[in-house]
Amino acid sequence: MRPLPSSPRSPSPGPAVAPASAGLSEPEGDRPLRVAIVTESFLPQVNGVTNSVCRVAEHLRARGHEALIVAPGAGPDSYAGFPVVRLPSVPLPIYRSFSLGLPSRRMLSAVLRAFAPDVVHLASPALLGGAAVDAARPLALPTVAVYQTDLPGFAGRYGVPGAEALWPLLRQVHAAVDRTLVPSSATRAALAERGFPRLSLWRRGVDAERFHPRHRDAGLRRRLAPGGEVLVGYVGRLSKDKRVDLLTHTARLRGARLVVVGDGPERARLRRRLPSAVFTGQRTGEELSRLYASLDVFVHTGADETFCQAVQEALASGVPVAAPAAGGPLDLVEPEVNGVLYGPESVRELRVALGRLIRNPALRDRLSAAARPSVEARTWDSVGDQLLGHYRSVIGPQAASAPRVALRG
Repeated sequence: MRPLPSSPRSPSPGPAVAPASAGLSEPEGDRPLRVAIVTESFLPQVNGVTNSVCRVAEHLRARGHEALIVAPGAGPDSYAGFPVVRLPSVPLPIYRSFSLGLPSRRMLSAVLRAFAPDVVHLASPALLGGAAVDAARPLALPTVAVYQTDLPGFAGRYGVPGAEALWPLLRQVHAAVDRTLVPSSATRAALAERGFPRLSLWRRGVDAERFHPRHRDAGLRRRLAPGGEVLVGYVGRLSKDKRVDLLTHTARLRGARLVVVGDGPERARLRRRLPSAVFTGQRTGEELSRLYASLDVFVHTGADETFCQAVQEALASGVPVAAPAAGGPLDLVEPEVNGVLYGPESVRELRVALGRLIRNPALRDRLSAAARPSVEARTWDSVGDQLLGHYRSVIGPQAASAPRVALRG
């Protein structure tokens, strides 16, 4: 995250907030692109950043483009038919199951020069992403950064001293790229207020076939709630930054059975505090689809979400949502239409919101009917094509259609 050298591709100052991306799509007739994806997190780690990178890679493959993924730590050496270059990493001290990529401008420069991409995609850039910007600029490579993780908020939840000091470092990285894509209007407003330039909205897609009300499983419901309880579910990482301790308040609501899907460092402690809850561990594929759709209510507790894919997947599954009125859920949950919002710092409001949904089946049915229609048009194909439009926009129309040339330097 050092000051970046000037180059012919230095982005113009421009407005702090760029126009929304709704009109961007993949143009026909342009040559295939080569995209270098540098990500702070990737498989086998499962989180929002990894999920987004996987969907982007799959879309690039489906549209006939080429890609290279650069990721920290050990793991698969290919994904979606694209090579994955692994860089050294160390466990994050406050969250040891998460690998922190060690920045190496020399290694990144060699990788980028050898691959010769048209554009560099930076997934939730921090240390590794900052080094990638350093490496890309002397090679005159356009850069698109995706702001996805609220690192200062994450650090603050773990009591890291000086978490607010991360903001200037993040702003320096994002000020050096050609465009920063943000997943929600709340995040865009927050970053613009902090002086982040060239912001555009790019939301996340949802697999509307994988997450669908038809996966509701009566047999699974009977096993989870043999007494006919209302199933209240949480799906996500079990960690302090998700404020999973708030789930203890849901277990005390009469007539409800809490189902916790996921894993993380807080799992053992949470199980001790919630002896009556069902803990499934991490689930994927058809099993996850059935769990989502078999819920009656979905509850989310995290207040630092830049988007919140779990909320979108619950809505696609036809499940009404109770979520904090902060960050990404503000774009996804329309109060009294497809769910309810509660004050992010109010345990009382959380209990009241869930209590209403648990005790009122007519309200649940009404919100459930509107849940899926509110998100089903947000396919990964549509948002993937929007991303390709962002790539071609920063590359420039002439360069996007011209024959490629090898990098020198």
